[in-house]
Amino acid sequence: MSTTITPVDASGADTAPTPGSRLRRFARPGAALLSGLLLFLSFPPRPLWWLALPAFALLGWALRGRRPRAGFGLGYLTGLAFLLPLLVWTGEEVGPGPWLALAAVEALFVAAAGLGIAVVSRLPWWPFFAAGVWILAEGARARVPFGGFPWGKIAFGQADGVFLPLAAVGGTPVLGFAVALCGFGLYEAFRQVRAHRATGTVPRGPLAAAALSVLLPVTGALAALPLVDDSAEDGTATVAAVQGNVPRLGLDFNAQRRAVLDNHVARTRELAEDVKAGREPQPDFVLWPENSSDIDPYANADAADVIDGAVRAIGVPTVIGAVVTPETGKLRNTLIEWDPDRGPVATYDKRHVQPFGEYIPMRSFVRIFNSNVDRVSRDFGPGTKVGVFDLAGTKVGLATCYEAAFDWAVRDTVTHGAQLISVPSNNATFGRSEMTYQQLAMSRVRAVEHSRSVVVPVTSGVSAVIRPDGEIVAQTRMFTPDVLVEKVPLRSSLTPATRMGTLPEALLAALAAAGLGWSAFRSVRARRTPAE
Repeated sequence: MSTTITPVDASGADTAPTPGSRLRRFARPGAALLSGLLLFLSFPPRPLWWLALPAFALLGWALRGRRPRAGFGLGYLTGLAFLLPLLVWTGEEVGPGPWLALAAVEALFVAAAGLGIAVVSRLPWWPFFAAGVWILAEGARARVPFGGFPWGKIAFGQADGVFLPLAAVGGTPVLGFAVALCGFGLYEAFRQVRAHRATGTVPRGPLAAAALSVLLPVTGALAALPLVDDSAEDGTATVAAVQGNVPRLGLDFNAQRRAVLDNHVARTRELAEDVKAGREPQPDFVLWPENSSDIDPYANADAADVIDGAVRAIGVPTVIGAVVTPETGKLRNTLIEWDPDRGPVATYDKRHVQPFGEYIPMRSFVRIFNSNVDRVSRDFGPGTKVGVFDLAGTKVGLATCYEAAFDWAVRDTVTHGAQLISVPSNNATFGRSEMTYQQLAMSRVRAVEHSRSVVVPVTSGVSAVIRPDGEIVAQTRMFTPDVLVEKVPLRSSLTPATRMGTLPEALLAALAAAGLGWSAFRSVRARRTPAE
């Protein structure tokens, strides 16, 4: 016969865990997981940007007052719940290993943010410091390792949101800070209401912190509305974006390189016929996507001939996305300006090549876990020059695919005179996943951030034309050959975000550092103060 022993405390009271206490033990981890899931759901293609606010409110509740170690663990749960579904497209053709590894590593930055938020959560005006910590972690994630991975910045989920005008004020850091601050402020306001109900009074300081945390981002976004301007300062340009499509989905689409090239040639020739027949306006220039010619036209005369024939048919400068294969050294992911009379006249080599996609760091080690690394048999190398082409009098800034996620890669083109931005991309290797919509949202944010029209020509979808206010005026369907021809405004004025560059991010990082330092000082002083 067994005997059940019930724990008691020194006074003899029953201390056995109750079902309610067990549930409370899992309440904060559950809130952390739900917070991450809501962050994921706030991203495109869902127009649920506002879910980021309750996500940060839940995260604030889960982390406030926790010890640093608990904050790290809770933050890691949030990071996994957010990034695992957001980045599932990275395993579309190579299996779950790379996807799980990437999400697990990137979630460490969210874990570090969780630790920092827990540390500053006991400070007065803690929502401001907590939002700064989140942006500090995003900034670190955008830079390390291997040049960083900014995918999943909170700002990129806000293309349809009320806070979007703040992108023109201070770029993605200010936009993301406003969202996080408002979410933390909503939780603090809820906490103060509960305190008022319990005690009948609320100290002025916490009440002011809660109110400003919510009101400041909202009023700031309203005040920034005049910066969102799509007027044609420098006139207009008629641009054509060609989506040739690929023969089949997946990594093996490159085996059909000539078919991909021929698709883009055929769509361009069809456009030329439509222009002659008056069905389409004559474009000032034409944009092909990244990898539209994976056959090096400098080394293959037949590829050069068909490209030249298509460009002569349409009769305007055309930007070709090509893989250039020098005899020695690394490959180049290159955009070529092809003139109808003179042929190739300018090039731009992608400056931020994608680790584990266009080059393989630590190849021998990574091969142990996934043999797909050998599909990249020859690494791509980065270019060094900012890409701005003069296309029939219009200065077009170039940010190739992955580069659109990096603040500096887009801003450089504008500070070098770009009146319009092009983001040629190739999403064929990611199938029908959400990746193309996530990337399109980035381009919409960039349009407002720099007050420029943005054209996104993609091999397989979704291609789009975006006005400087972030509005999509035309887009294609996925894996459908198409051509978009639109008149877009050209602009040359610079937004505060473009002028200031990394300064807003540095100031927010300093805010986070001040909060962490203040909290450390208070902790040290508390340990040195003898207990009464």
